[in-house]
Amino acid sequence: QVQLEESGGGLVQPGGSLRLSCAASGGTFRNYNVAWFRQAPGKERQFVAAITRTSSGTYYGDSVKGRFTLSRDNSAKKAYLKMNSLKPEDTAVYYCAATTVVISGLRDAANYHYWGQGTQVTVAS
Repeated sequence: QVQLEESGGGLVQPGGSLRLSCAASGGTFRNYNVAWFRQAPGKERQFVAAITRTSSGTYYGDSVKGRFTLSRDNSAKKAYLKMNSLKPEDTAVYYCAATTVVISGLRDAANYHYWGQGTQVTVAS
């Protein structure tokens, strides 16, 4: 069983950048596909990005494609979400999640067994 903890959230101006980190403990990190989801007030949880166990594949939601980059370091047991060109509509709580589900299911939050507590990202001037 793996535990996840997010960090790196905060307040940033439109057009700015942030890097979120997801630190894993208590399990074999390299066995899990990892994703980020986000949830804004009054909205459903939304898929942001996912990365496979060996970083052989990365997948992005349409709203962040070309602006966000997901990477991982299995030796450090961490995943990183670099967010560039941030927009006010990116404001949300961002959650790190892990799963052993195959690639076809990576965009569905219901397939993720382990979740962090979330980190707030606010994009405002």
